[in-house]
Amino acid sequence: MSDPSNVDKTRRNLVVGTAAASGLAGLTAAWPFVESMNPSERAKALGAPVEADISNLKPGQLLTVEWQGKPVWILKRTPAMNDSITKADAAVVDPDVKTSKQPADLKGKKLRAQKDDIFVAVGICSHLGCSPKFQPDQDMFYCPCHGSKFDLAGRVYRSVPAPTNLEVPPHVYLSDTLILIGADKKEA
Repeated sequence: MSDPSNVDKTRRNLVVGTAAASGLAGLTAAWPFVESMNPSERAKALGAPVEADISNLKPGQLLTVEWQGKPVWILKRTPAMNDSITKADAAVVDPDVKTSKQPADLKGKKLRAQKDDIFVAVGICSHLGCSPKFQPDQDMFYCPCHGSKFDLAGRVYRSVPAPTNLEVPPHVYLSDTLILIGADKKEA
């Protein structure tokens, strides 16, 4: 029998080292393929909810964030802006907001908001997909493409090309200053 203290370990170390290097090389080569199976950041953003921080939003100011590739407006309305919504009832197509595309808990709410002073809407005209412009001096959103007008609750005025109100996306307040757009109360 051979003496274990005299065994040359060079061959065993060479085999173990080669196996470890081969395993590392295999993982390195496979990593890009494994990573390619994950959705891209763009794909995640297209369907994922988006957080919007409104802590710096001043009364009368509009913030725009992107959700599912669309602009989403967050307007901090003043009491005067809310009064203008009530005054526009006779001029809008759907004053009681019964046919609007919006979360179910907002049906029938003229201000179309979970909190009266914060209005959240998709900033795309329901006519041909243009983006209306915020006109605070006229208490409305005006679409320059074909002249559609919406009040500050996104309700469409009569006698304009847009057929329906602006969409209100599902959203939930995570705190007083953080809104999760694209999720409803069940998901948050």
